[in-house]
Amino acid sequence: MEAKLKHLEMIQGVINRMASNSFLLKGWSVIIVSALFALAAKDANATFVYLALFPAISFWSLDGYFLRQEREYRALYNDVREIEESQIDFSLNASIYAKEVPSWFSTCFSVTLRLFHGALIIVIFLIITLFHSVDLSKLQICLKGV
Repeated sequence: MEAKLKHLEMIQGVINRMASNSFLLKGWSVIIVSALFALAAKDANATFVYLALFPAISFWSLDGYFLRQEREYRALYNDVREIEESQIDFSLNASIYAKEVPSWFSTCFSVTLRLFHGALIIVIFLIITLFHSVDLSKLQICLKGV
């Protein structure tokens, strides 16, 4: 029973790292997009807002990748949980479960990722719309007074 527990702990460690990576990606996404918004407001330059789309989409795709990997390792964990102690080989190869979990594209558009990253993309488009509807020279004058 000890070998099985050790193998499950190893798999759980990988799952925890994937979840941690996902959390960090979300944080970095918000930080970088916010910094680009600040630069756009400071210089009254909409180019920075457009640039915010690149990290937002990049981090969304990376988050989808890590969530898919996490799902593969959860499938491995589930199989190891059910096998006999004598069959434990300490393999961490979760790629054999790739066909059992949703595709990367489907994972990217799962409810949790869509809510977070989709909301961020919507905010970017709202800010783009705001930049185009506001007289930038007045905005720059307002910001200089702050």
